[in-house]
Amino acid sequence: MTARAAVILAAGQGTRMKSALPKVLHKVGGRTLLDRVIDTVQATGCERIVVVVGNHSPAVRDLVVRRLGEGAVAVQDPPLGTGHAVLAAKAALADFDGDVLVTGGDCPLLQPSDLDPLFAMRAAGTPLALLGFKPADALLYGRLIASAEGHVLRIVEPKDASPDELAVKSCYAGMLCADRARLFGWLEQLTNDNKKGEYYLTQVVAIATDEEHVVRVHYAPESAVMGTDTPMQLAQAEQYFQQGRRAHFLGTGVTMLAPDTVHFSWDTKIEAGVQIEPFVVFAPGVQIETGAVIRAFSHLEGARVGPGALIGPYARLRPGADIGEDVHIGNFVEVKKVKLGKGAKANHLSYLGDGTVGAGANIGAGTIFCNYDGFDKFDTHVGEGAFIGSNTAIVAPRSIGAGAMTGSGSVIVEDVPANALALTRVGQVNKPDWAENFRTQKRAARASKASGTKT
Repeated sequence: MTARAAVILAAGQGTRMKSALPKVLHKVGGRTLLDRVIDTVQATGCERIVVVVGNHSPAVRDLVVRRLGEGAVAVQDPPLGTGHAVLAAKAALADFDGDVLVTGGDCPLLQPSDLDPLFAMRAAGTPLALLGFKPADALLYGRLIASAEGHVLRIVEPKDASPDELAVKSCYAGMLCADRARLFGWLEQLTNDNKKGEYYLTQVVAIATDEEHVVRVHYAPESAVMGTDTPMQLAQAEQYFQQGRRAHFLGTGVTMLAPDTVHFSWDTKIEAGVQIEPFVVFAPGVQIETGAVIRAFSHLEGARVGPGALIGPYARLRPGADIGEDVHIGNFVEVKKVKLGKGAKANHLSYLGDGTVGAGANIGAGTIFCNYDGFDKFDTHVGEGAFIGSNTAIVAPRSIGAGAMTGSGSVIVEDVPANALALTRVGQVNKPDWAENFRTQKRAARASKASGTKT
């Protein structure tokens, strides 16, 4: 198979997004647009990837270096159009021999299956393969002007198109594929003789046609190639993504009575037999095993939920939460970086941060793992079968032994041995008639204030 490389264009200013965050760093399904495009081109078998960035977006460069290394960065400075952007990647691919795919960095719904036909056309001998689509509204897209045989002759940008050309429904999706040497040879011939004074990548089609090369197009669904130039388009892309994930999980045996209210991330993993109630959010890094029930208004991130567990309603699982088999995490309970053993329960109003809870342990309402001193985090370990009384504060680092109990309202500052009872209450003092005397004084004060007299 011919070697494959990709050039991803991510140097745009993204001004229509009206955000300080670079456009390609916005997210769909909890993953940046650029990460999603990198994932897609990697899945097509591209062994080399070059991302073209601008000097105005160091955060974009940092993402590329983190994922692909310094050699994957090409800088376009100043920005002079899409063709000029691809030329910026020429040096990075100087030693590459094979096909080069060019795509934008803001197409989060693009799938390998949408790009594979371009490589297939190249393998069949097509010098230049394009990805096209037929949008419901073609207003902003370059038109594919074709011959009677269906070969593409040129791409006309909307600002440069005649009325007849604007009537064409077939549009360029922004992706093309060609041999590296031929592609950069065409790019060297670009001119900026257009209304914007830019070097358009689309001009390579006319150059290839002038050289009597055949240019063919494969059409993809509009949703697959949609860009995200504005907050509205970003929201539409998120909607398409969520619809796809909901359909996927329903098809694999996950029960959702109100699927339109459930939100997934790109890497959410849910086994068949899971039940999800309305208004649940799965942030990145969540794995749910069969038989678990996720009740309404819960938020999960970076967490594993074991078989048969019951989560929520109104529960929050943060990164590192490892919920074992048949564990109950109830309303307004927050768990962060704690592993709970089989059958453990924390049903009400508690914060469990850093540590472990043994099998069968019961965490009473209002329990707090006091894990942070303002500088460092410390662990709390609750043994199997332990019973933590309501409103207990455990000041970490602490260990509560197997079968131990803490009295309600205790502040635990020492380890508790197995099967022991820990109490830290101050002795109770009862003052006879104090409450009645208090009420009498308050009523008298209120009455005198109402009458304007002083007592």
